[in-house]
Amino acid sequence: MDTVEANDNVNRDDLIMKQQREIEKEISETTPLVSEKVLVTTLQSEYTSDTVFLSKIQDLSKKYTFMRRTRPDGNCFFRAFAYAYIEHLISDKEDYVKFVKLAEESKEKLVKLGFPSFTLEDFHETFMEVLKRVDPTTAGSEQVHGELHKLFNEQGYSDYVVVYLRLLTSGKLQEEADFYQNFIEGNYTIEEFRHQEVEPMYKESDHIHIIALCTALEVGVRVEYMDRGEGGSVKAHDFPEGADPKVFLIYRPGHYDILYPN
Repeated sequence: MDTVEANDNVNRDDLIMKQQREIEKEISETTPLVSEKVLVTTLQSEYTSDTVFLSKIQDLSKKYTFMRRTRPDGNCFFRAFAYAYIEHLISDKEDYVKFVKLAEESKEKLVKLGFPSFTLEDFHETFMEVLKRVDPTTAGSEQVHGELHKLFNEQGYSDYVVVYLRLLTSGKLQEEADFYQNFIEGNYTIEEFRHQEVEPMYKESDHIHIIALCTALEVGVRVEYMDRGEGGSVKAHDFPEGADPKVFLIYRPGHYDILYPN
């Protein structure tokens, strides 16, 4: 390859990177981390000429009236899960008390698995602060819901919660490595998968992330899969299987949003 061609390739790469950064900047400036509630039927505007998806949105709207959109940044599953479950905790004081205890003890569990305490400290502290600031026993429901929405749209708090959930997911994969190895595609070891696909921010989530997190936190999640599969209905899957779901999410290829059952 001569010098001119090499320079052309470098310039092309620079342009692609610049374009990518501009797209990311536009997304961050125009899309909140978690939106206000909107009608499920607003999805129709994204698929005006797609009869398959329009039919599935119609089916979905029979079970769910409202949804919240999350920013499509690779963290959408963790952010949607955290927001939706904490929102549930605000309306269930018994579950809230149990979860705060589990969350409090989770740091020590990760330390025993070999995670460095100094790495966990800030993330765990912020996670606990978010939980304490939405304590349903200390304020009115409307006030607490407002605080939750505010915190999840502040990048510092929101991203720290996501990081901590990623670490908990990684910890569960390590703890039950023999089981989870069966779900990993390709030639990844559990160790490689955890460090490359789970712990880093902006990495998208798959079934294995969902199963591990739900098991670690003892929380049931129902995911409604809106894809191009046959039939006009949306297929739901519960994680872990047989669990009573407290969190409801919609999955469209590459993205998760929050749903609210009728």
